[in-house]
Amino acid sequence: MGLFDFLKSDKKKAHDAAEKAKEQIEQQAPAAATPPASSAADAASATRAAAERMAAAAPPRPATPTPSSAAHKAVPAPPKPAPMPKPGAAASAAPGAAHTPTPASAAHKAVPAAPKPAPAAKRRTYTVKPGDSLSAIARRELGNEGRWRELYAMNKGVVGSNPDLIRPGMVLTLP
Repeated sequence: MGLFDFLKSDKKKAHDAAEKAKEQIEQQAPAAATPPASSAADAASATRAAAERMAAAAPPRPATPTPSSAAHKAVPAPPKPAPMPKPGAAASAAPGAAHTPTPASAAHKAVPAAPKPAPAAKRRTYTVKPGDSLSAIARRELGNEGRWRELYAMNKGVVGSNPDLIRPGMVLTLP
């Protein structure tokens, strides 16, 4: 028995099992029930008809504007959030007014802290020496020669369009 014969036999077994299940369902169904669909085409047409009825009953959806369409330009900007009350104003407000979150309150914990800007003192720089290349600087200063692309991306304004042309005296920012 070849591979294809084996697959055919599995397919036949599945088909026989489906036929047997279909016969059992027909025997259990009451006589007044509607007869089962005789083919896949009947089932497909019934499904298609149901989909069409559902589409007709659904309210029409507005077209989604694209960035280049005139409709997109006519959409108003989202409203700006209301300004937060000043801490001193909340204390003098009436009871039940807006609550100012404190470090111990749950509301304060739900708001993520703003990222702190990196201090300028942590920025490392490197002055290019004669015979240097970006890969040599990356190997020596960053520990990986492959990070020369990262070094170039950070210093593209200093180096220019050609990463192979770095001149002694250029000050490069290190990541």
